[in-house]
Amino acid sequence: MPGSTFTTALKTAATYIDVAANAHGEEKAHLVLQSLKRAHQASPHLVEVGPGGGSAVAYLAAQLSAAQPPVDDARLTLVEVPGVTSASLDQAVDAFNRVGTCRLLTGFAQDIGTLLPEPADVISASALLHEVYSYGGGYAGLHSMIRTLPTVLKPGGTFAYRDVYAVKSRSLHDRTQQTYTARSWLRFLRMFLPQYLDEGMHPYHSASDLVVLRQDSRIVRPGELTEGTSVVASAPVGIFREVQRHYITLRDHIWRSGVLGVSPYLEGPLSGDWIDARSGHKRVHYVPTDTDWLPASQKAMLLALSEPYMDHHTVDGDIFDECTDIALNAFLDRAEKGDGECAEVWRSWVTREGRETYAYMTLDSLLAAVAVHSTEAAQEQRTVLMPVRLADVMRRDRAYYNRYLRRALPNPLKDAKQMVLFANVPVTDTDSLGDGMHCLQQWCSKGSLARVYAAINQGG
Repeated sequence: MPGSTFTTALKTAATYIDVAANAHGEEKAHLVLQSLKRAHQASPHLVEVGPGGGSAVAYLAAQLSAAQPPVDDARLTLVEVPGVTSASLDQAVDAFNRVGTCRLLTGFAQDIGTLLPEPADVISASALLHEVYSYGGGYAGLHSMIRTLPTVLKPGGTFAYRDVYAVKSRSLHDRTQQTYTARSWLRFLRMFLPQYLDEGMHPYHSASDLVVLRQDSRIVRPGELTEGTSVVASAPVGIFREVQRHYITLRDHIWRSGVLGVSPYLEGPLSGDWIDARSGHKRVHYVPTDTDWLPASQKAMLLALSEPYMDHHTVDGDIFDECTDIALNAFLDRAEKGDGECAEVWRSWVTREGRETYAYMTLDSLLAAVAVHSTEAAQEQRTVLMPVRLADVMRRDRAYYNRYLRRALPNPLKDAKQMVLFANVPVTDTDSLGDGMHCLQQWCSKGSLARVYAAINQGG
């Protein structure tokens, strides 16, 4: 269970890494294992950028140990931000050293070109590009990062990338409408949107990106929204994606803090007690916490609908969501007024997550940007990063979150993870280039395909 110190932990603190950033090891390592099966390298050199709590490292160690024949000569290099430590990562490194060799390098992702002593067969990363975008110089930093990747990959090597799924639209700037009715969402809009639009690192700055909110047919500013009336919002679809994703991260953050009177198990075996996994319906296991600001009636309501289970309680996930949303609205009311612990939990979330842009590129723009800027790498043998098999591009939906969002919003956006395996293809390899362009045709617009074709063939 997470401890109370989680509420003040930043992303680089061990309490965050060991708890919130140490999950989905199988998903994070899936593309790496696919790369190894495809290439069959002797003593492959693997690199993971931002290993966090080591969930992918531990999963890789287990899979390589169980392989037939076992893989015992893999070399894994981890690149992590200076000062980041994690007990769970230390354990994962020990596990990997029993099937290969693992070393940890400290530095920033943008400097990977000087950090790695030798090229890699596989580089793996989760959320790397949106982290670089948010904290490493916007699009300039992002494009520089992409240009660096081919220089630290062997020709034919792969870049296994996982990030938040954006939207189905061709562009995040496509305008659409969303309706919000729940009080907690309306209050969140009032608190979140002004600071995100004014201070966040985002691309929504043109006149056509203006957010227009209407209550009772009147246009109102984000900071002037009221909770008693539904709001009809018109904005780029990317902004709605940011609102939705940030609300979910805030909800998880508040749950972990225990400030709502409960602390649910969000990681580990008990977090996946499914009633129906396909539909996202599960039981929530939780421990009551000491909270003196919440009315006793709200605490009693959830307990009355729960059942004891060993040393904690369990309840239907739909009931848990409904009860805690009522408490979350009360939390936001107190946080907005600057009251005590609620205000501190809100500030800690804003510091860690509130200004970050999660999904700033659709699949179309992601594939095109990586391909185009990778051809600009400073290297003698030009290469291009692109998927070469249809199975190299995939999406894994978050069924539990999607179930909640369908109940909370009239027209929610899909919550999922987007995964792409980019091959570092020499521009002289016409067969692989043909396979890659065929893949890109499935997801990219004609304009994006033309940009990629021109970038590959620049210089004749």
